[in-house]
Amino acid sequence: MRRSAQPNRDAEMISPAHCPGPLGNVLTTGNRIHGSSRRSFMRMGIAGFASLSLPSVMRLQAASPTTAKKKTAVIMVWKPGGCSHIDTYDPKPNAGTEYRGPFGTIGTKIPGVRFTELLPKQAAIADKFTVLRSMHQTAGGHPAGSMQLLSGDSDTRDKPKPRLPDWMTVANYLRAQEETTRTNPLPRYVGVNMSSEYIGPAYIGETYSPFSVTGDPNAPNFVVPNIGLSDSREVERLSRRIDLRQKLDTMTRAFDQYGELGALDEFETQAMTLLTNPQTKRAFDLSEEDDETRDRYGRNTWGQQLLLARRLAEAGVEVLTSSLRGPLCGRVQNWDDHAVNHHVFDAMRFRAAAYDQAVTALIEDIYQRGLDDRVMVVVTGEFGRTPKINYQPSTGAGNASAAAGTKQPGRDHWPRAFSNIWAGGGIQTGQCIGATDKRGEDVIERHCGPGDFLATIYHHLGIDASKVFIKNFNGRPTPIVDHGKPIPELIRV
Repeated sequence: MRRSAQPNRDAEMISPAHCPGPLGNVLTTGNRIHGSSRRSFMRMGIAGFASLSLPSVMRLQAASPTTAKKKTAVIMVWKPGGCSHIDTYDPKPNAGTEYRGPFGTIGTKIPGVRFTELLPKQAAIADKFTVLRSMHQTAGGHPAGSMQLLSGDSDTRDKPKPRLPDWMTVANYLRAQEETTRTNPLPRYVGVNMSSEYIGPAYIGETYSPFSVTGDPNAPNFVVPNIGLSDSREVERLSRRIDLRQKLDTMTRAFDQYGELGALDEFETQAMTLLTNPQTKRAFDLSEEDDETRDRYGRNTWGQQLLLARRLAEAGVEVLTSSLRGPLCGRVQNWDDHAVNHHVFDAMRFRAAAYDQAVTALIEDIYQRGLDDRVMVVVTGEFGRTPKINYQPSTGAGNASAAAGTKQPGRDHWPRAFSNIWAGGGIQTGQCIGATDKRGEDVIERHCGPGDFLATIYHHLGIDASKVFIKNFNGRPTPIVDHGKPIPELIRV
């Protein structure tokens, strides 16, 4: 039997001899269900929608009626590969030609702050967000850089999987622990085309991973599988299967030391709610939006992804991530603009219109719909790109890349300085925080690291990161942020 990589505190493997059938593969941790148990559960239960592990996604998630806390939410728009700060939010028009790039600059609604000409829509609403120009971290690779920013792991080495849980999983886990009743049928944490390549729950367990939405929301036939079943016969069939499973489990309850079977009942109930409650289908249904709104976001994958994120936040989802990757990025389908991958400036031009439009629409919508006090939006990648341009032969022709062998400009990884933008969350907008030097190489004002980034997000979610510890694989209490504080300009006024 393969032991799943889950916490070992009070962990015990239920003996197959004492617990016949798939439950013999369940690994328990206290009264939580993880790893192999999720797979076993799905084999036992509603196999028709096993592929997404819905019951585990719905793990005791609750929009609690017993708490007076405002259910704040975060939408993170992720730019995988790292976006050039020089060619977007921190242009250096007075630097030499080997640094500044070909783009002109434009004024914004923030006095004295200029963006490149690629972002006219965002420049026009810059009073509705705050630019942070002084982010930095120490990891130069995509895995380590992503893990630093999203989990606080200070290790600069690239690893095949995360050592620490990302902030999204942590927030999902902590919100679940403080709640007892679920009134909202939607999952708490949803990833819309969010790559799981460099992120994950680590020792918190797969139970708190996102409900994943994949595919192109702009496609006319786009649907989210396994929600809002309308066929009454299918619903009845699933109900009978669950009822049968529960009856068969009666014989094993005497051996259920940690109440796992009761938890499975709860998972199945909530998964069935996701399947049958019409509210869930409506929340994911972009056809509910009028044509004008859909056009405003952009009739493309990114625009409709962010529109879906807004719909879900409005419906009560608390943690949302959406990755801007794929064909709209160019040949290699991400923001990793090495010269061997892309002609960096052609790539920036290629993706700029869709990016500018979608992000602008999301931020405008958050304010227009009165969500800005509750919902925070953060747009970022794991690092920036080298201020100094380099030239290398292309490895292949495609969108934003010349034919193989053609020398073209690129920018490489640059963790020493990069920019991101923040909106909503009740913060004071129309600000520019921090600064980099004349070439954009290093932060010279208001250094902000991954710990500050994470503490700021947690603060908005009502989590005091300085006081929260979660036991790791070895049972050792581990801080969710071991350094860093909320960035004062990015906390609620």
